[in-house]
Amino acid sequence: MRAGIGTKLVHTFSSHEKVRLRQIDPNETLGIDKSEAKDRVEWLEERLGDLQEKLYAAGRNAVLIVLQGLDTSGKDGTIRRAMRMLNPAGCRVEAFKEPTPLELRHDFIWRIHNVAPQLGMMTIFNRSQYEDVLVARVHKLVPKHVWETRYDRINEFERLLCENGTIIIKFMLHISKKEQRDRLLAREADKDKAWKLSTADWPEHERYDEYIEAYQDAIERCSTPFAPWHVVPADRKWFRDLAIGQTVVDIMALYEKRWHEDIELRGARALRVVKEELGHGTPILRASHG
Repeated sequence: MRAGIGTKLVHTFSSHEKVRLRQIDPNETLGIDKSEAKDRVEWLEERLGDLQEKLYAAGRNAVLIVLQGLDTSGKDGTIRRAMRMLNPAGCRVEAFKEPTPLELRHDFIWRIHNVAPQLGMMTIFNRSQYEDVLVARVHKLVPKHVWETRYDRINEFERLLCENGTIIIKFMLHISKKEQRDRLLAREADKDKAWKLSTADWPEHERYDEYIEAYQDAIERCSTPFAPWHVVPADRKWFRDLAIGQTVVDIMALYEKRWHEDIELRGARALRVVKEELGHGTPILRASHG
């Protein structure tokens, strides 16, 4: 079936329903071809830039985009695409790698909360708080009874952010084991991309099934109405970019009317203050040239 404009391109989970990632085809495109996707993405980039400007000017909400996925799933590529039309003054990227000694002396949420976006800002997380129920689980970095409690802590943290006005958009970039293998081999063959390789790549690839199980539990346990999960078929990079761009724009557009009203009110207040300071309704341009 061919997907038209406005069709949902991701698999969304929002109420702890059962998650079966193996039943979601990482290669699906919903009948969209690469040429059509390119045209749509170009429009979405402009639309996203406009929505970000309204988000920043209104100052009512923040947007947090969480990107999770197996190695080579395209987190960096997604960020490069998203940043093309965003104003750097209102957006930043945070990447979470192995915790530092200082971070390990705090609770696992501390380093995440410390860089959550303030109102008016967009932040993109390259990995996130979910590493502590994914990598920590698969590699047995902590006992099961420790990572088991973290799902509830994550839900509490996300609820706190949402109650403070943060719009949380969580993506799991879903690639097949074969596609991951092909991308690792392509990196080895490309001297310009070989720098991305590490000794852990192939051992991690062999843990693919373990990671899929860990992701299923994380998505199932942490899918809520205020912070749902969106699973993105990501074997085809161009479809991944389209699906993420469309989802972000659709969600932010829900707040656009309210932001526009806030901007108009802020503008009216600013004009009133300026006129009062200039004195008795003197036209601003006349006063500035006086």
